[in-house]
Amino acid sequence: MKGINKFHHAAIIVSDYPKSKRFYTEILGFKIISETYRYERQSYKLDLKVGEQDQIELFSFPSPPARVDDPEAAGLRHLAFQVDDINTTVAYLEQQDVEVEPIRIDPLTNKPYTFIKDPDGLPLELYSK
Repeated sequence: MKGINKFHHAAIIVSDYPKSKRFYTEILGFKIISETYRYERQSYKLDLKVGEQDQIELFSFPSPPARVDDPEAAGLRHLAFQVDDINTTVAYLEQQDVEVEPIRIDPLTNKPYTFIKDPDGLPLELYSK
């Protein structure tokens, strides 16, 4: 198909907006592009800048259904973020009381990677540059 030329954003529905906002902005360091309260939906929409051009949208809705907690279920499996130095990133996250899985090596690329979870249990992969 012609016309699709890049990834624009990923959207995440969160159950605890203040907790997730803190996690993504203060711990992961994503910059706020804009924050909007949509009164008619009783929902916040937080646009975040990831790196130089990528974006994540955080949405809060009253009583969203729980996420399926099976990484092999159909649908989005995880989000992956590239990091400059996985060891430095892991050490920082552990200082922030974020649980980090053991670092593994991707057998296809020989690059180290690991996983963390956001406040709602969404798996986030950290992949070495």
